[in-house]
Amino acid sequence: MESRWQRFRHRLHEIIFEADTWAGRAFDITLLFLIMLSVLAVILESIPSLARSYGEYFDSIEWLFTGLFTVEYLLRIISIRQPLRYMTSFFGLVDLLAILPSYLGLFLFGAHELAAVRILRLLRIFRILKLGEYTSAASILAYSLRESRAKITVFFVAIFTLVVTLGSMMYVVEGHANGFESIPLSIYWAVITITTVGYGDIVPSTAMGKFIATIIMLLGYVIIAVPTGIVAVSLTTANKKHEISTQACPNCGRQGHDPDAVHCKYCGAAL
Repeated sequence: MESRWQRFRHRLHEIIFEADTWAGRAFDITLLFLIMLSVLAVILESIPSLARSYGEYFDSIEWLFTGLFTVEYLLRIISIRQPLRYMTSFFGLVDLLAILPSYLGLFLFGAHELAAVRILRLLRIFRILKLGEYTSAASILAYSLRESRAKITVFFVAIFTLVVTLGSMMYVVEGHANGFESIPLSIYWAVITITTVGYGDIVPSTAMGKFIATIIMLLGYVIIAVPTGIVAVSLTTANKKHEISTQACPNCGRQGHDPDAVHCKYCGAAL
């Protein structure tokens, strides 16, 4: 028979990691709300006028969120049979980075250290990465990107070859007199032109240079549609084939299992 501690840990795991129960959905919704509020507080704190007027309130709010996310982090560790697997996973590290800067600030003193603390506190933005854990579409998007990686790699190799070739051509056609002082600088111009950004810091002056620039800009509009189409096809396939359950492994805490899975595909534990 299960002990009282085992039953408590099992129930805790259902609430924290599962999303197919009322308690699990309530926990996820509450956590999402807290994450968004904490990120909003970080954004507002970066505004100098608000920081000067309400600095103490922002500090109190930050410690409130730090305490809540620390409790959540500890509860996750308690609810898993092999907590080290969770602690070294992507979301486990994100959870740690979300609370670590506030505690580091207690032990770093002096002007230089305080400057470092201000930088470390930016790591609180990592809390927003926790949103991906509670979005079922995120796993489908990740799956489609993995399936498209070969095509996307070929696409980027083709783009790299194109900008190197066109940049070198512009270096030959325009030369130093028109601002194309080196091949790397010409490649930089080709990149910002083909991506339709066009800062205007370097512009062609000759007729041939303008003709090449026109071709590059037209290619830029065509190229935008290529990766979009690749990912769109993979997303369509993923929506049809890649159905996953909301169940998390009670042993390692990993998610993304097939609906009919009875064992974790990461550690082999029974689901």
